[in-house]
Amino acid sequence: MSGVDELTREELIALVIKLHETVQPQQAEIAELKAVVQSQSERISELEEEVARLRGGGSSAQLCIKPSVPPKENGPRKKRKRSFFRSYLPATRVVYHAVDECPDCGRPLSGGYVKFRHQVVEIPRAAIEVTDHLFVERYCGVCRKRHVPDPDVALAGVVVGKKSIGVGLMSLIGYMKTTCRVPISRIREFLRVVWGLSVSAGAIAEILHDVAELGQSSYDELLERVRGSPFAHADETGWRENGVNGYIWSFSTPDVRYYTYRRSRGSVVAKEVLSEEFAGALVCDFYGGYNFYDGPKQRCWTHLSSDLTELVEKNPDVVGLTTWVGSVMDVYVRAKETVRGDYTEHERAQLKVEFENELLALCRPYVGVKTAPERLLAERMTKFISELFTFVGDPRIPSENNAAERAIRPAVIARKVSGGSRSQRGSNTCGVLRTLFETWGLEGRNGIDACREMITASAKSQAVTAQ
Repeated sequence: MSGVDELTREELIALVIKLHETVQPQQAEIAELKAVVQSQSERISELEEEVARLRGGGSSAQLCIKPSVPPKENGPRKKRKRSFFRSYLPATRVVYHAVDECPDCGRPLSGGYVKFRHQVVEIPRAAIEVTDHLFVERYCGVCRKRHVPDPDVALAGVVVGKKSIGVGLMSLIGYMKTTCRVPISRIREFLRVVWGLSVSAGAIAEILHDVAELGQSSYDELLERVRGSPFAHADETGWRENGVNGYIWSFSTPDVRYYTYRRSRGSVVAKEVLSEEFAGALVCDFYGGYNFYDGPKQRCWTHLSSDLTELVEKNPDVVGLTTWVGSVMDVYVRAKETVRGDYTEHERAQLKVEFENELLALCRPYVGVKTAPERLLAERMTKFISELFTFVGDPRIPSENNAAERAIRPAVIARKVSGGSRSQRGSNTCGVLRTLFETWGLEGRNGIDACREMITASAKSQAVTAQ
């Protein structure tokens, strides 16, 4: 302020008083704005925690936007230990491309060598193969009888019964419907576009039924393999039959996947499927339908872990809850480490008891305490304590039921595509075909070739039995 030095004492006092009067309301306004900013900051923090919880990240997840990655200069490419390139397939046809005459002077050219190769993989447009099987009647002058070949014997492995669709096409339709989950209408469209073949929806449905009926013996054999396995995974999912709710049950082993449809979700289904022949360990979730089994059971730790995580997310402010959940999971992690250890059978039995006692000690303080959020899971673990560490005593048994979840997922996707089946026969067909194709996939077999072999073997067996 350039003129301050020239002001008198009275003028300076008046100026100070004026500035003081101006500053006071400004300070009050600043205080109010600070209070508003503080309130908005607290509200933003609450909203960030709510959004993070809804996104599944828990209360600790921060809502933020990642900054754009700054462009970077491409340096020299790191040399690989070995080259990766598309390997050449065995050629079924070779075409040579050469210049016949010099483009500059017109002189004829001959000889030369292969400069480079460009391999092209293409699917030929093949026409359908229609075969007329003519059965010739011949007369025997000695016996004075006329003889015609038995069509069931002559066409065994070529066609089923009096149908006109061959075994190969039946296998393809079964594979597309079951493994590829293609609706019947799309199968019709595919056959028409690719081969110009017109097949009705009813004919395709009958073909699927025929394949399932021919695979019934293989289906029964796979059930026996499940019953004879050291352990089996079990799970179930909803399935509608003609609009009525039912369930697809899955029973899996490392090399077999077995499916069956039932209206009920009760334990009677698992009893019927496993029967008294099954003496292995049953790996399952905590659904009460599996409680009937008196043999060894392994309850799924993946389901339990998910429930523990959800418990923490729903109760972020409960003191000590995160620590308790971490202690429970620490017991499981240490139990999993014993699977790879070199222990005797007696040592494993002792370890199993030790882990059970340690987990019980964590759960007992909350059993029966209605106000504790840990109560339900603590009571569940206490109830099934003898079925949580079966994998410690027998390391062959998985600690989770993920195999059953993977096995049931194709049926869930198929249900979303088709909505279910329309009849009991259709539900049975779905169970048989899914069992066969899923098991062939586990064995690493080509589903179409395996189906062709199965149909051929079944048709020949039926022809021999009919003679």
